[in-house]
Formats: sequence, structure tokens, C-alpha cells
Amino acid sequence: MILWFRHLPQPTLDLSKWKPFIQHTWFRKHYMKFVYLLMAAFFFVPYWIFEGSFEPLSNLPLLLIIVLAFVTHEALHMVVINKKGDMSLTFRGIYFWLHTNAVLSKKRFWIFMSLPFIGLTCIPAIASFFVIGDLKALLLFISWFNLIISASDILNSFLILIKPKHSIFCRGYYRVKS
Repeated sequence: MILWFRHLPQPTLDLSKWKPFIQHTWFRKHYMKFVYLLMAAFFFVPYWIFEGSFEPLSNLPLLLIIVLAFVTHEALHMVVINKKGDMSLTFRGIYFWLHTNAVLSKKRFWIFMSLPFIGLTCIPAIASFFVIGDLKALLLFISWFNLIISASDILNSFLILIKPKHSIFCRGYYRVKS
């Protein structure tokens, strides 16, 4: 079941067994500041590398491309956790995120966090080397926009990789399977 713009009920977890995904209190409190800083850095990538050259896209409806990239990004997240548990797409300000009450293995959780980044940033960026003109600019634009909205996913993917091998994850907590 998908709940749109409503929170899922918090699952009951035995907190003596489950640890916070981000254990350091200071980092957990300031996590979103790191995400916004990373998003801002990614926002300026075209100006640093391409000197703002998304000009071939000036005739395309960029808002439509942005909406389609965002919807595809979230759909890729949903594909990974489909039938594993309930999901909820929620937001605060301009930031959207997907919650699930599913218990995910380390591998599945890493795929959940990384698939949109790989599918909408890495693959279009690599494909852009093999095309020219407007299509190249379009692929780079999609790659760039998804890079911005994947900032939290990138940080989470790294944090998932440094967790112990047999970890399982649920709603901001993890534990090592015995």
C-alpha cells in the first residue's frame, strides 16, 4: 500500500536490539545540513564544468523534464521495496522522501538507496559520451538534476556500506542479524 503525503505508523521496534542508522547524535541532528550543502555543490557543477552550457535545452520544457526525472527517481525507489511493506511519500518544504515499514537486508537497502542514482545519474552521464547535440545535453541535464535530488541517497548509500555485513534496516534503525 502507498500512502501519499501521509506518515506511516511508526513500527514497534525493540530499541535494545535496534540501533539508530546514524549513531552519532551530532551528525544525526545536522544530517540535513550536509545534504543541503551537497545539493548546493551539485547545483553549481554545470557552471564549474560546462560553464553553464545547458543552452541546447532552451527550447525544451525543462519543468516537464524535471517532473519526469523526479517521478522516475521515486518510482525506482518503489520498485525495490514493492511488496516488501507499506510505503509513504512525504515531504517537508521542497524536500521529498519515501518511508517504508519494510525490514530490508543490507544489500536490498543499498539497492533501494542507490538504484535511482545509478539509473538516472550514472547511466545517462555515461550514455552522453556516445551521443551529440540536444540528446547529449538532455542526458547531462537529467543526470545533473538527479544528482541534486540524490544527495541524501548518496550519503545514505555510503553509510549503508560501512554497516556490518549481516545488517538489516527498518525506519532509521538497523541491527545485525544473528
